[in-house]
Amino acid sequence: MRRIVIGLEYRGQGFCGWQSQPQGCAVQDAVEAAVGAIADAKTTVTAAGRTDTGVHAALQVAHFDVSVERPLTAWVRGVNSHLPEGVAVLWARETDASFHARFAALQRGYRYVLLNHPVRPGLNAGLVGWHHRPLDADAMNRAALHLIGQHDFSAFRAAECQAKSPVKELRRAQVERRGEYLLCDFQADGFLHHMVRNIMGSLIQVGAGMQPAEWLGELLTSRDRTLAAPTFDAAGLYLTHIRYPAHFALPEHSDRWPFAT
Repeated sequence: MRRIVIGLEYRGQGFCGWQSQPQGCAVQDAVEAAVGAIADAKTTVTAAGRTDTGVHAALQVAHFDVSVERPLTAWVRGVNSHLPEGVAVLWARETDASFHARFAALQRGYRYVLLNHPVRPGLNAGLVGWHHRPLDADAMNRAALHLIGQHDFSAFRAAECQAKSPVKELRRAQVERRGEYLLCDFQADGFLHHMVRNIMGSLIQVGAGMQPAEWLGELLTSRDRTLAAPTFDAAGLYLTHIRYPAHFALPEHSDRWPFAT
């Protein structure tokens, strides 16, 4: 058996998230069908992270095992010829059995792209989040600093989260304004279900002047999800960064995405 690792990008619109569903509406369903067509066999594809409905990926990493011998280009161009619009393989590598897309990952990163403008998006509808009132990015940055480090993130955890522990180490939380857009970056050893979207909802309340920056620290200490803001829209959320041990020599991010830098 050969273990192949691929890098993917996809638009969350039109899919019911990454994880396979009985109705076949997930990104995983599309990728497994396309890989299977090239492998001439049913193939299971395992990803680094299970993005939710409407969440995008500038870089998703996945692996699968096959018994056939194919050139690496077949796992890129060949697979892409069987994929629907909105999802594409960026690169492929052959690796060894010690690699696991999910369990070997040392760090993951998400970027939330937020349009801060009185008028809702048209051209980028479904691809960016939106808030109509002016937001103070500096105040949001000060609030985000309260989240850095290893903490119990229960206040930002979805009720249906299946993670064994709510404790995660958030290594980066940064908000940068670029014109009418806010680019909000989060990197951690792992994320809880809806964690970034729940943090975004609370950060926006700070940016809008509804809460002080210290409120994020109070929410974190409380461990009470009911005290935090509602879960924010999935539209602007992108999986952007996955780090593996250096000996696997895999790209950590993709520069193809317009908001990558």
